[in-house]
Amino acid sequence: MTQIGTFARNSDGSYTGTIKALVFNVQARLVPSNDRTANEKAPDLRVVIAGVEMGAAWRRTSKDDRVYHSVKLDDPSFTAPIYANLFEGEDGEHALIWSR
Repeated sequence: MTQIGTFARNSDGSYTGTIKALVFNVQARLVPSNDRTANEKAPDLRVVIAGVEMGAAWRRTSKDDRVYHSVKLDDPSFTAPIYANLFEGEDGEHALIWSR
């Protein structure tokens, strides 16, 4: 697994940080979604890059009772969606870990 991003959690429940890979290095925000009240399958967070929604994240709990977000990033320029998980580290920073 490879870390492709680092985020900090804000007091309003959003996250701000950077996503880096071979082909991009972008500032991103994960903002709370307002859709959860109308649809239980709606994402908990929306991924916004340069003012454009580029993905979504769902809150999950691991078998070890660790809370994380399952993230899906997608764009017409991608050959396939990018899947990752956002975990809180020991230092309070959140790491976006890519998975295939």
